[in-house]
Amino acid sequence: MSSVRRTPLVRCAALEAATDAGPVFLKLECLQRTGSFKLRGATEAIASLPAAEREAGVVTASAGNHGAGLALAGGAAGVAVTVVVPERTPQNKQQRMLGLGAELLVQGKDYDASEAIARDLASKRGATFVSAFDDENVIRGNGGSLGEEIRQQIEALGFTLGTVLAPVGGGGLIGGLANELSPREVTVVGCQPTNNCAMHDSLALGRALCEYEKLHTVAEGCEGAVCERTYSIVAKHGIEIVTVSEESILDAVRFLYRECGVVAETSAGVPVAALRTKVARCDPASATVIVISGGNIDDSALDSLLAEGDN
Repeated sequence: MSSVRRTPLVRCAALEAATDAGPVFLKLECLQRTGSFKLRGATEAIASLPAAEREAGVVTASAGNHGAGLALAGGAAGVAVTVVVPERTPQNKQQRMLGLGAELLVQGKDYDASEAIARDLASKRGATFVSAFDDENVIRGNGGSLGEEIRQQIEALGFTLGTVLAPVGGGGLIGGLANELSPREVTVVGCQPTNNCAMHDSLALGRALCEYEKLHTVAEGCEGAVCERTYSIVAKHGIEIVTVSEESILDAVRFLYRECGVVAETSAGVPVAALRTKVARCDPASATVIVISGGNIDDSALDSLLAEGDN
């Protein structure tokens, strides 16, 4: 995956001081090319396409980051990429996808509606639909490569990896992390907004909620249903999913900016909120790593968020 960067892993004294988690590190996927971990899975998916499917192009649905990753990976491989995004997708994410050469269609009131449109479009065009999470290659590229990288970096620093916290939407990231790290006795904790938490609710019901509609969340990248594939991985490994409030997510984004010097989008704030509010428990005797999944927050949205915190 040559287009994928090995992103920094940095220790976060501010979070250590604010919690009882022991050594805490941030895995800065916000510094990944395209500004999100999603490039990992997108690159793996494009690389795995047979020649005939490359020629026909791909279609996807995305809240923004997967689409950007697929556009970059597709452009490098000469594969045409069409992305269907929900109507409430931030403008900065839309512009990034367009700038990377994607055909962009803004259709659907939420992610699930956009996915239905994208699947139908792929069928009509004879193109390949590449899911943001329900795809073996995406799961392996997103979480598998990231989990291995985290483990290697922590070991190189002389620490024992105990816990990894990551945001959860459809489950492509947490599924890959679980497959990579759970067999190595690392605790993987998935974090979701209470307003929209399909994986959490699926585990509570004992079945995958492949159709799901709840409240909107400020962490739009975490919205939407899960699939049988990701649910099965999470259930198999006994992954705990915790939830956090909307205000705690916004507070986490402010905290990352002011105390850590990290610009993070709202979905990336979810696992930080889980640690700060102590709904996610970590072993203080080993290292905790938080995946800062993306940094694609609109400048005006960040300015407003910071101003609100000053009031």
